Amino acid sequence: MRLVLLGAPGAGKGTQAAFLKEKYNLAHISTGDIFRHNLKNNTPLGLEAKKYMDAGQLVPDEIVMKMVGEKLSEFADNEGFMLDGFPRTVAQAEFLETKTKLDGVVLFNIDDEVIVKRLLSRALCKDCGNVTNIHEHDKCPACGGELYRRDDDNEETVRSRLKVFHDQTEPLIDFYRAKNLLHDIDATGKPEEVFESVVKLLDHD
Repeated sequence: MRLVLLGAPGAGKGTQAAFLKEKYNLAHISTGDIFRHNLKNNTPLGLEAKKYMDAGQLVPDEIVMKMVGEKLSEFADNEGFMLDGFPRTVAQAEFLETKTKLDGVVLFNIDDEVIVKRLLSRALCKDCGNVTNIHEHDKCPACGGELYRRDDDNEETVRSRLKVFHDQTEPLIDFYRAKNLLHDIDATGKPEEVFESVVKLLDHD
């Protein structure tokens, strides 16, 4: 099974990817992880990408495609994976078609105002990476670790990221719907409820 997880920042793609990885044994290919790997190793592509990420902008297609292309080349034909954060533009989607055949694209639908509220209360654990609500917990409910908030989880940056998503990524919805690959999921509920909907969708197909 080879999937693309599509949705705005804060729609819950990362959380759902963790559930999917466990249930279906799918590799989770996150552009964020790929970027961090390149940054950690001081690759030219990583350093170039960092300039755009720090400004809250999408990294140019040619940089992202080179990074993702390298990662996809590591997978055998029979290995399943899900892409989180790629593609973000139609050009990237067309590039992806030259690298692999997708089984589906899962679109996590959620209202912008719900996302803003969600991200302004988001906290991450320094120890295990768990995501939780800063207003509900002083320590990580999973491991008791210290919580922190991402620098870009402020209203101005969140709304800027949402605008970028709507302007540049939403054309992908039409692109994949025309290919009968797109599946809509209501992402406003609890993570477990959203995942239940995803499982019904995937198992039905």
